[in-house]
Amino acid sequence: MEKNLRQERINLVKVVLFGPESTGKTTLSIQLAKHYNTVWVEEYARPYLQKVWNQERRTCEPRDIMPIAYGQIALENRLAKRADKVLICDTDLLETKVYSEEYYGGYADPLLEKAALENSYDIYLLTYIDTPWEADDLRDRPEQREEMFNAFQKALDENQRTYLLLKGDKETRLKTAVAAIDKILSSKDSLYSYSDSLKR
Repeated sequence: MEKNLRQERINLVKVVLFGPESTGKTTLSIQLAKHYNTVWVEEYARPYLQKVWNQERRTCEPRDIMPIAYGQIALENRLAKRADKVLICDTDLLETKVYSEEYYGGYADPLLEKAALENSYDIYLLTYIDTPWEADDLRDRPEQREEMFNAFQKALDENQRTYLLLKGDKETRLKTAVAAIDKILSSKDSLYSYSDSLKR
């Protein structure tokens, strides 16, 4: 895999918010980062594409996908060094791959595809489409929310990713997510304690 798309190996519980636009990923990312007193990795594509829109009055094109992918991983690797036990990611390269395939006739750059499948996370939080649609300069498929959701869920299933489907209001989603992450943290703590005992 190209090194600029490679996730740095850091001992953290890595969580990805995953799903279509306007499904509450950023809101939950901020909530989880606050709960765990850690950092969250924003979606690099949003400021990147907002700048493209502001300067060129165009939306995402195939030529933008790889710069977005490089920017996303660079941001994740940089913030991972500041995280405390848990790293909350508003997106990952698998999500970038899904968008590329859905918007550009099933195509994803081979480098992106390889990196998306090789980078790893402890759990994906798949956000359902039961949140209100909020329009902005970049969102463009309000009538295809179910179709896009199905594409994201299919990607997780086909690539055998561990995921949890989140539905309901903000409080319900946060509570469900925290319970799942706490379970992973507890499991890892037990493993580390066992490993330490073997070294004594």
